[in-house]
Amino acid sequence: YPVQYLQSMNTVLSQELIRFNRLIVIIRKSLADLKKAIKGLVVMDAELETLASALTLGARPGLWMKRSYPSLKPLGSYVSDMLRRLAFFQKWIDDVKAPPTFWVSGFFFTQAFLTGSMQNYARRNSVAIDSIEFQFSVLPTDPTEAPENGVYVYGLFLEGARFSSNPDPDPD
Repeated sequence: YPVQYLQSMNTVLSQELIRFNRLIVIIRKSLADLKKAIKGLVVMDAELETLASALTLGARPGLWMKRSYPSLKPLGSYVSDMLRRLAFFQKWIDDVKAPPTFWVSGFFFTQAFLTGSMQNYARRNSVAIDSIEFQFSVLPTDPTEAPENGVYVYGLFLEGARFSSNPDPDPD
């Protein structure tokens, strides 16, 4: 994928793909080995037995989670979520440009994405990256075009809180 000075997101994409490819290799190999063990072609060792047990219980196998993005979802939801993440990155590759909006919770390593967006701004505006701070706005619609500066993201969650578009500056 082309690495360009003013588009740090290409580097972020490359790093994300490396991480996801490592995870996919582990998943495919472990499932293939388990299939062989069930057929009696290889020895069912402790690792494969743990994998089989996790799959039987609908849990995420520990073998996968060692290389996985953080997730607390059960197996079915985890696999669905992973497929959605892979589809997001595949569309990005197919379009040969960064999407207008980014699924922030779909990244393996969100900090790299945030740093990449700051690098883009700093390079485009010739400012030091350590002098930049994020500013956030909630948009009423889903944008179809990327912003001139910054990034649009979706997939953020509030837990134990609420959002008000008209905050009271004086809570007392």
